[in-house]
Amino acid sequence: MRQIAVIGLGNFGNTVARSLTQRGAQVTAIDKRKDRVEAIKESVSYAVSLDSTSKEALKSIGIQDFDIAVVCIGEEIEANLLTSLLLKKMGLRRVWARAISPLQKEILKALEVQEIINLEEEMGEIVARSLVSTSISKHIPLAPGHSIAEIAIPKEFVGKTIRQINPRERFNVNIVAIKNKKPQINELGERIFEDTIESVPAPDKPLAEDDVLLIVGADAAIKKFTEK
Repeated sequence: MRQIAVIGLGNFGNTVARSLTQRGAQVTAIDKRKDRVEAIKESVSYAVSLDSTSKEALKSIGIQDFDIAVVCIGEEIEANLLTSLLLKKMGLRRVWARAISPLQKEILKALEVQEIINLEEEMGEIVARSLVSTSISKHIPLAPGHSIAEIAIPKEFVGKTIRQINPRERFNVNIVAIKNKKPQINELGERIFEDTIESVPAPDKPLAEDDVLLIVGADAAIKKFTEK
């Protein structure tokens, strides 16, 4: 089981810690505020109140032996950077850190932090892309210039199969899943619709008008596909 330290238990850190625990990780949640530690202690493996800018405090919980540390400290930029620096110096295998400004991001890069999380920048890009293209409901960057997008099926492709559309050859994108709504009867006998996902789409099944496609590829290729 992977041992992961989540440092900083604001809204973001709290969500990260709880989600990692639900996915089977052994999570130690850390914050200098005792009220935040109290609020999460029943939902993670271990929760502790300490000052993450203190090398001695970090050593006291054996932080150097963890597989990953995620520094989720937001507004306190100095604490974020000092914590990240200490973790790197203490030989932690992998350090992820949150950045809320371009300068902070550059400093974290200089510290050789493996992964930098910039929520404001990433969410701004996702919202902007969704607003520009009415056919894209969700857009998640995977790497510079490449994304996964959730799109309404272009009208031209309704009734066709993935094999007929041939997205990889014609558009250089892959359809990795299909979402649709299937009618169900609930416990009250009412007819409802539930979202279902076909994670390995059948290549010869005709696509329906209400299907939503999850496609992966270069941003330019995704744009070309959605404009059909």
